[in-house]
Amino acid sequence: MTQFLKLLRKSLVLALLAALPTWSLLAVAQTPKRGGTLVVGSTQALRHVNGAVQSGIATAIPSTQIFASPLRFDDKWNAQPYLAEKWSLAADGKSLTLNLRKGAVFHDGKPITSEDVAFSIMAIKANHPFTTMMGPVEKVETPDPHTAIIRMSVPHPAIVLAMSPALCPILPKHIYGDGTDLKVHPRNSTDVVGSGPFRLTEFKAGQRVVLERFDKFFLAGKPYLDKIIININPDSSNLMLGVERGEIQMLPYATNSTELKRLAGNPTLTLTNKGFEGIGALNWLAFNTAKKPMSDVNVRKAIAMTIDKNFISKALHGGFSQPADGPIVASSPFAVPDVIRYPLDLKKSAELLDAAGYKAGANGERFKITIDYLPGQDEQQKNVAEYIRAQLKKVGVTVEVRASADFPAWAKRLASHDFDMSMDVVFNWGDPIIGVHRTYLSTNIRPIVWTNTQSYNNPKVDELLNTAGGLLDPTKRKAYYATFQKIVTDELPIHFINATPYHTVANKKVLNVPTTIWGPASPYDEVSFK
Repeated sequence: MTQFLKLLRKSLVLALLAALPTWSLLAVAQTPKRGGTLVVGSTQALRHVNGAVQSGIATAIPSTQIFASPLRFDDKWNAQPYLAEKWSLAADGKSLTLNLRKGAVFHDGKPITSEDVAFSIMAIKANHPFTTMMGPVEKVETPDPHTAIIRMSVPHPAIVLAMSPALCPILPKHIYGDGTDLKVHPRNSTDVVGSGPFRLTEFKAGQRVVLERFDKFFLAGKPYLDKIIININPDSSNLMLGVERGEIQMLPYATNSTELKRLAGNPTLTLTNKGFEGIGALNWLAFNTAKKPMSDVNVRKAIAMTIDKNFISKALHGGFSQPADGPIVASSPFAVPDVIRYPLDLKKSAELLDAAGYKAGANGERFKITIDYLPGQDEQQKNVAEYIRAQLKKVGVTVEVRASADFPAWAKRLASHDFDMSMDVVFNWGDPIIGVHRTYLSTNIRPIVWTNTQSYNNPKVDELLNTAGGLLDPTKRKAYYATFQKIVTDELPIHFINATPYHTVANKKVLNVPTTIWGPASPYDEVSFK
C-alpha cells in the first residue's frame, strides 16, 4: 500500500500526467482471441445496473461493463487512461482536467462528449450514497466537446481515484437528463444505453444479467468476449458446484473457506486473492445507535466483549480471514494501531450490562434484540450472527437472528433503520474520503444502505473527517484520521470483526482475470478464453 501513498503525493506534485495510450490493463500471457461467453456467478441480487446511484459489488460488476469511466487503475494504484486519454490535477488540488478520447460513442451511436461527463459527475454528486466522494465538486466546465474541468470548493485528494470504473460511470445525458428521478429511472434496468465495452441485452431481477460485446467500443479491437452472463444465486455452494462442473467460468468475491480449500486442489481452476486492495472490505457488526438498548454505549461495549474475533477467524473462517479492529483497513496508509480493543471478557460484559440498568430477570434474561445479516455470504455473515447469538445468551441477552429473502430486502431494512444490530460487509473504496466518511458523518444519516445507517452523531468526528478530506498532505491527513479512529472505536457505533477474505475463482481457460486494485469490479474488456 506504500504505492498508494506515493500516488497521493505524486498526484499533487506532478498533476498525475497521463500515461501512454498504448497501456494494457493486464499483462497478456497469451495472445487473446475473440469470442466466447463468460458465465459469472454472483450471490447478490441487484436492483438495477446504474452505478451512478447505487454502490456495491452486485451493481459494480455489470455497471463497469456497461458504462465507461474517465480513468481506470492498475494493480499498483497508478491511474491509467480510459475514456479520458489525458488528465491533469491542479497543484492546489481544486480542479481536475479530463481530456476525452475523440470518436467515442454511446451504445446508441451518439458521441460521448464533455457534456455527458459533466452531467454524470453532477448526477453522482446528487444521487450516489457516497456523498463525500463528489462532495467538494461545485461544477464541471465544458470549454469544448472533449474537455471537462472539474472545479472543487476545497482540495480533494481522492478526486482522481473517484474517476474509477465502479465509482464514476459516464451516462448519456440525452437519456438520463430528462428530469426523471435518477434513482428510479426506467432506463436503469431496461433499454439501457451505456458507454462501456458491453451492452445490456437482458435483465431479470434476482436471476441473471446478460451483456453482449459493443462493436463500436472506443478501444479498438476490444472487448474480446462475445457475451457475459451473470447468474445470480444466493446459495454460494450451488455457485461453487457450477464452477466445478464448468457451468460457471468465474466466481468473484468467494469467501467460504471450506469450498476455497476444496477448489484450490482442482487442476482446472485458479484462485487468487489479488484484486481486492481497492475495495478494502471489512466484515462488521453495526449497531442502531438511535434505538434502545443500542443507544447506550456501555451496552454496545458489553456486546463487543462477548465476541472472540480470533475464534471467528480461525474456527468459523478456517484461518482465511484476519481480525479487524478499526474503521480503516490495516493495509491503508491511514490506519493506525492505537485504537480501542475489546477482548473477550464475559464477566466484564455482564458487569457493564448491570451498570447500564439491564439486570437479569428471574429467567436470567436481560432484554431481547435482533441481529440481521447480509444474505448470500453465510460464512462471513450468517454464521457469525449465529455465533454472536450464542455468545450473548451467556450474558443473558436473547437474540433473534433474522434472515432476509435477498439483498434488496436486507438493504431496505437497514435503510429504514428497522434493526437493532446487523452484520455487514462494507468497503473502504481505496481512500477514506470515499468509503469511510460516509459511514460516520452525521450529515450522511440517510434512508439509503451503506450510508450512516447506524445514526451515529458526533460533531467532533464530523469536524475531523471534514478537515482530513480537504488536506493535500498525507501526513497531516493521517493525524486527523488517527484521532478519528480512536474516538470511533471508543464510542463503538460499529464493532469491527474481520477483513473479508475475498477470492476470485476462475476456470484456467479464462485469460486476464481482473486483478487490478478494483479486481472483478473492473471492465472485462481484456478478458478472453484460451
